[in-house]
Amino acid sequence: MQEGALWGWLGPVLVAAFGAILRFFRLGEPKAVVFDETYYIKDAFSLLRYGVERTFLGDAKNPIADQRLITGNLDIFKKCAESAECASYVAHPPLGKWMIAVGEWMFGMTPFGWRFMAAVVGTLSILILARVTRRMTRSTLLGCLAGLLLALDGLHLVLSRTALLDIFVMFWVLAGFACLVTDRDHARRRLADWYERSRLSDQGPRLGRRPWRLAAGICMGAACAVKWSGLPFLLAFFLLSFVWDMGARRAVGLRQPYRGAFSLDLGPAMAALAAAPAAVFTLSWTGWFVSAHGWGRNWEQATSSGPVFFVLDSVRSWVKYQLQVLGYHTGLVEGHPYQSKPWEWLVLKRPVSFHYEGDLPPAGCGADKCSQAVLGVGTPALWYAALFALVALVVWYVATRDWRAGAVLLAYAAGWLPWVYYWLADKRTMYLFYMVPLVPFMAMALALVGGLVLGKQDAPPMRRAGGGAAVGAFTLVVLINFWWLYPVLSSETITHAQWWARMLMRSWV
Repeated sequence: MQEGALWGWLGPVLVAAFGAILRFFRLGEPKAVVFDETYYIKDAFSLLRYGVERTFLGDAKNPIADQRLITGNLDIFKKCAESAECASYVAHPPLGKWMIAVGEWMFGMTPFGWRFMAAVVGTLSILILARVTRRMTRSTLLGCLAGLLLALDGLHLVLSRTALLDIFVMFWVLAGFACLVTDRDHARRRLADWYERSRLSDQGPRLGRRPWRLAAGICMGAACAVKWSGLPFLLAFFLLSFVWDMGARRAVGLRQPYRGAFSLDLGPAMAALAAAPAAVFTLSWTGWFVSAHGWGRNWEQATSSGPVFFVLDSVRSWVKYQLQVLGYHTGLVEGHPYQSKPWEWLVLKRPVSFHYEGDLPPAGCGADKCSQAVLGVGTPALWYAALFALVALVVWYVATRDWRAGAVLLAYAAGWLPWVYYWLADKRTMYLFYMVPLVPFMAMALALVGGLVLGKQDAPPMRRAGGGAAVGAFTLVVLINFWWLYPVLSSETITHAQWWARMLMRSWV
């Protein structure tokens, strides 16, 4: 049952507020540059100063430059002429670093500043998930359940408190999915209204402006403008939207629903979910186009060749740069202590240690040896249950063709299967935190299965009570599991023994 509008918003907002407390409390801890923050916070700072990424002191991962940042010394960039020799080659598009830069601009070059926007989008993603799950299930309870599970996931929490790019990919992918679900509802309502007025067409009408689908395309373009890993989601959501259009035309009883979809829906779908994302991705590189000092910019040749050839030379240089980045990613096979395989992600075999201090002063925890850690790992109770939920959705979809199960499964496959391919084809170096864009869909899968466990609104009271007890007990288990792990997710100072007790597997160490 979908409750009134007040609780439909108030419930998700309260769940998001709970998630915000977890994400913003002690956000500036640890007071250190953790894991790959060393790349992105400096690139973001460079974008603020110069509009493009510039080279900083020494190598990319330089402890001297990191320490200068922590002590408030912002003079970390090379002293060099305003020329291309200062340009920094970067492997990811600029948008995610621009988002990090917003926090640096607002709160300064501090740990709180460079993590601020990650916490913002992490919190907003809880609200979006709760709302879109409510829309899909017509249940505020199930929407809030999905949002709460996301708030209690360890990997989502860690990346919401760390200035890495993957949390921004997750946000834009989830926002794009939510926009598509909203567009689906609006398009079907419009088609049904038309059918009640006129039944004289074999293919049905054009559905006119669809701002929610355009918004989905913009969001998916933003996901790709953070990392290229947004591209499989874009392709999957394009397919999903078009299949929904075909299904809508068939559902109202049109005699030629598929021909109608191809002739009337395919073109607008390509404009919204192909042209718009491409435009957003290109616009995210505006700083590179207008600057003479971006990597591979070839500014002198472009400016000396006239207005038309300036554009052509600029585009040619940009395309060459993108091909270089593609080659970099496909050839990234260098080993790393925290790398893992995609099938190992499903059981949390090898998380990433973002930060660890094992020899802190005894005064910090009341023992001889204190530890402080940020371990990038999901909440095991949630992740293991999600595996069963996804299998249940496969059975549910095969049996009923329920569009909700199909949508969640497609999104999960789009985020996981490409990494399986990359590993099998190239043995590419990859990490568990690449899974964070899938965590909302894991929570959504659990909420959908939770709805099956609860039963229908008109089910016998004992059936509803038993289902409610089961769902409530599972949620409590996830909460306890998250609470137990929280000290090693949020850099709390604890004893070495307490830290060790939270290492579920030897491979976590």
